[in-house]
Amino acid sequence: MPKLKTHQSVAKRIKVTKKGKLIQRRGGQDHFNSHERGNTTRNKRRDMTTDKTEQANMRRGMPYASKKRS
Repeated sequence: MPKLKTHQSVAKRIKVTKKGKLIQRRGGQDHFNSHERGNTTRNKRRDMTTDKTEQANMRRGMPYASKKRS
């Protein structure tokens, strides 16, 4: 069986933790942030876990990122 290629756009956006969780950056951080409340701006600094409905697609794009499959 041939090697599988990693989807680079997924690999650059997603990080797999030691326990197998997928971590991604929050969206909407580019511009127009001065219009938002301080709470919103502070919350955007944190990374968030990927939604469970999207995790299967993300893992398919990164076949060698983690041995854990859920």
